[in-house]
Amino acid sequence: METKLEKEVRFLKIYALVATLFCAVFLLSAFTFQNKKQKFEEIDVERINVLDKDGKLRMVIANKDRQHPGVIDGKTAERERKTAGILFFNHLGDECGGLIFDENGGNGHFVSLTYDKVRHSETMRLQHLEGDNGQYSAGRWLVHSYCQACDNTPTGQDYDRSSWLAVPYNIRHLHR
Repeated sequence: METKLEKEVRFLKIYALVATLFCAVFLLSAFTFQNKKQKFEEIDVERINVLDKDGKLRMVIANKDRQHPGVIDGKTAERERKTAGILFFNHLGDECGGLIFDENGGNGHFVSLTYDKVRHSETMRLQHLEGDNGQYSAGRWLVHSYCQACDNTPTGQDYDRSSWLAVPYNIRHLHR
Protein backbone atom coordinates (compact mmCIF):
# COMPACT_ATOMS: atom_id res chain seq x y z
CA MET A 1 0.00 0.00 0.00
CA GLU A 2 1.23 3.48 -0.89
CA THR A 3 2.04 5.94 1.77
CA LYS A 4 0.89 9.52 1.70
CA LEU A 5 4.40 10.64 0.77
CA GLU A 6 4.53 8.30 -2.25
CA LYS A 7 1.14 9.60 -3.48
CA GLU A 8 2.34 13.19 -3.23
CA VAL A 9 5.55 12.39 -5.08
CA ARG A 10 3.59 10.63 -7.89
CA PHE A 11 1.22 13.64 -8.12
CA LEU A 12 4.16 16.05 -8.33
CA LYS A 13 5.82 13.96 -11.07
CA ILE A 14 2.62 13.95 -13.15
CA TYR A 15 2.13 17.68 -12.49
CA ALA A 16 5.73 18.43 -13.54
CA LEU A 17 5.34 16.36 -16.72
CA VAL A 18 2.07 18.09 -17.70
CA ALA A 19 3.48 21.56 -16.92
CA THR A 20 6.64 20.81 -18.94
CA LEU A 21 4.62 19.59 -21.94
CA PHE A 22 2.36 22.64 -21.75
CA CYS A 23 5.35 25.02 -21.68
CA ALA A 24 7.04 23.17 -24.55
CA VAL A 25 3.91 23.39 -26.73
CA PHE A 26 3.50 27.07 -25.84
CA LEU A 27 7.13 27.93 -26.65
CA LEU A 28 7.25 25.90 -29.88
CA SER A 29 4.01 27.43 -31.15
CA ALA A 30 5.64 30.87 -30.91
CA PHE A 31 8.23 29.78 -33.48
CA THR A 32 5.89 28.27 -36.04
CA PHE A 33 5.58 29.93 -39.43
CA GLN A 34 3.14 32.76 -39.30
CA ASN A 35 1.18 34.10 -42.23
CA LYS A 36 3.37 36.99 -43.43
CA LYS A 37 0.41 38.85 -44.80
CA GLN A 38 -1.31 40.81 -42.08
CA LYS A 39 -4.72 42.39 -42.38
CA PHE A 40 -5.64 45.58 -40.57
CA GLU A 41 -8.89 47.45 -40.69
CA GLU A 42 -7.20 50.69 -39.69
CA ILE A 43 -3.73 51.77 -38.61
CA ASP A 44 -2.38 55.08 -37.34
CA VAL A 45 1.19 55.90 -38.28
CA GLU A 46 3.37 58.97 -38.69
CA ARG A 47 5.59 57.50 -41.42
CA ILE A 48 5.75 54.41 -43.62
CA ASN A 49 8.92 53.46 -45.49
CA VAL A 50 8.37 51.07 -48.41
CA LEU A 51 11.55 49.08 -49.12
CA ASP A 52 12.72 46.61 -51.75
CA LYS A 53 13.84 43.16 -50.61
CA ASP A 54 17.42 44.42 -50.54
CA GLY A 55 16.44 47.24 -48.16
CA LYS A 56 16.55 50.06 -50.71
CA LEU A 57 14.05 52.84 -50.02
CA ARG A 58 11.40 53.10 -52.74
CA MET A 59 8.63 55.21 -51.22
CA VAL A 60 7.93 57.23 -48.08
CA ILE A 61 4.46 58.15 -46.87
CA ALA A 62 4.73 60.61 -43.99
CA ASN A 63 3.18 63.47 -42.10
CA LYS A 64 4.83 66.88 -42.27
CA ASP A 65 6.92 66.37 -39.12
CA ARG A 66 8.40 63.03 -40.21
CA GLN A 67 8.85 63.58 -43.97
CA HIS A 68 12.08 62.44 -45.65
CA PRO A 69 14.27 65.37 -46.83
CA GLY A 70 14.97 63.70 -50.19
CA VAL A 71 18.04 62.26 -51.92
CA ILE A 72 19.81 63.75 -54.95
CA ASP A 73 22.72 61.87 -56.57
CA GLY A 74 22.96 59.50 -53.61
CA LYS A 75 23.24 62.27 -51.00
CA THR A 76 20.52 63.04 -48.48
CA ALA A 77 19.42 66.64 -48.82
CA GLU A 78 20.25 68.83 -45.84
CA ARG A 79 16.89 70.51 -45.64
CA GLU A 80 13.73 70.28 -43.68
CA ARG A 81 10.72 69.33 -45.70
CA LYS A 82 7.67 70.35 -43.70
CA THR A 83 5.01 68.90 -45.98
CA ALA A 84 2.95 65.76 -45.69
CA GLY A 85 2.74 63.41 -48.63
CA ILE A 86 4.36 60.63 -50.60
CA LEU A 87 7.91 60.65 -51.98
CA PHE A 88 9.08 58.20 -54.65
CA PHE A 89 12.65 56.90 -55.02
CA ASN A 90 14.17 55.34 -58.13
CA HIS A 91 16.44 52.30 -58.52
CA LEU A 92 19.47 54.46 -57.67
CA GLY A 93 17.94 55.53 -54.36
CA ASP A 94 17.36 59.12 -55.53
CA GLU A 95 14.07 60.93 -55.14
CA CYS A 96 12.18 60.78 -58.41
CA GLY A 97 9.00 62.66 -57.57
CA GLY A 98 6.23 62.93 -55.08
CA LEU A 99 2.82 64.10 -54.05
CA ILE A 100 2.93 66.73 -51.31
CA PHE A 101 0.24 68.84 -49.72
CA ASP A 102 -0.16 71.23 -46.82
CA GLU A 103 -1.89 74.38 -45.69
CA ASN A 104 -0.36 77.83 -46.07
CA GLY A 105 -0.73 78.89 -42.44
CA GLY A 106 -4.16 80.36 -43.01
CA ASN A 107 -7.25 79.25 -44.87
CA GLY A 108 -5.51 78.29 -48.11
CA HIS A 109 -3.56 75.23 -49.12
CA PHE A 110 -1.39 73.70 -51.82
CA VAL A 111 -1.08 70.35 -53.55
CA SER A 112 1.79 69.40 -55.85
CA LEU A 113 2.57 66.28 -57.87
CA THR A 114 6.13 66.33 -59.23
CA TYR A 115 8.35 64.16 -61.41
CA ASP A 116 12.12 64.45 -61.21
CA LYS A 117 14.98 63.94 -63.67
CA VAL A 118 17.51 61.27 -62.68
CA ARG A 119 20.06 62.78 -60.26
CA HIS A 120 18.43 66.22 -60.48
CA SER A 121 15.38 68.12 -59.45
CA GLU A 122 11.88 68.17 -60.86
CA THR A 123 11.04 68.38 -64.55
CA MET A 124 7.27 68.36 -64.39
CA ARG A 125 4.81 69.58 -61.79
CA LEU A 126 1.05 69.62 -61.44
CA GLN A 127 0.00 71.99 -58.71
CA HIS A 128 -2.82 73.86 -57.04
CA LEU A 129 -2.03 76.86 -54.84
CA GLU A 130 -4.75 78.67 -52.92
CA GLY A 131 -4.40 81.80 -50.81
CA ASP A 132 -6.34 82.95 -47.78
CA ASN A 133 -8.36 85.35 -49.91
CA GLY A 134 -9.73 82.58 -52.12
CA GLN A 135 -7.53 83.34 -55.12
CA TYR A 136 -5.81 80.32 -56.53
CA SER A 137 -3.70 79.12 -59.39
CA ALA A 138 -3.64 75.66 -60.84
CA GLY A 139 -1.83 74.07 -63.72
CA ARG A 140 1.15 72.13 -64.95
CA TRP A 141 4.74 73.27 -65.17
CA LEU A 142 7.39 71.81 -67.43
CA VAL A 143 10.93 72.61 -66.35
CA HIS A 144 13.21 72.45 -69.37
CA SER A 145 16.36 72.86 -67.32
CA TYR A 146 17.25 72.09 -63.76
CA CYS A 147 18.71 74.42 -61.21
CA GLN A 148 22.45 74.77 -61.80
CA ALA A 149 22.90 74.94 -58.04
CA CYS A 150 21.99 71.23 -57.96
CA ASP A 151 25.33 70.41 -59.64
CA ASN A 152 27.31 72.30 -57.02
CA THR A 153 25.21 71.45 -53.99
CA PRO A 154 23.47 68.11 -54.46
CA THR A 155 22.32 68.24 -50.87
CA GLY A 156 19.85 70.97 -51.76
CA GLN A 157 21.58 73.90 -50.06
CA ASP A 158 21.37 77.21 -51.94
CA TYR A 159 18.55 75.73 -53.98
CA ASP A 160 17.63 78.76 -56.08
CA ARG A 161 14.52 77.98 -58.10
CA SER A 162 14.66 81.40 -59.76
CA SER A 163 17.35 80.06 -62.11
CA TRP A 164 14.99 77.46 -63.55
CA LEU A 165 13.81 77.81 -67.10
CA ALA A 166 10.25 76.93 -66.16
CA VAL A 167 7.50 77.19 -68.71
CA PRO A 168 4.00 77.21 -67.26
CA TYR A 169 1.32 75.54 -69.35
CA ASN A 170 -2.37 76.01 -68.71
CA ILE A 171 -1.88 78.10 -65.58
CA ARG A 172 -5.11 79.65 -64.41
CA HIS A 173 -5.19 82.43 -61.85
CA LEU A 174 -8.75 82.41 -60.65
CA HIS A 175 -10.83 84.27 -58.11
CA ARG A 176 -13.46 82.75 -55.93
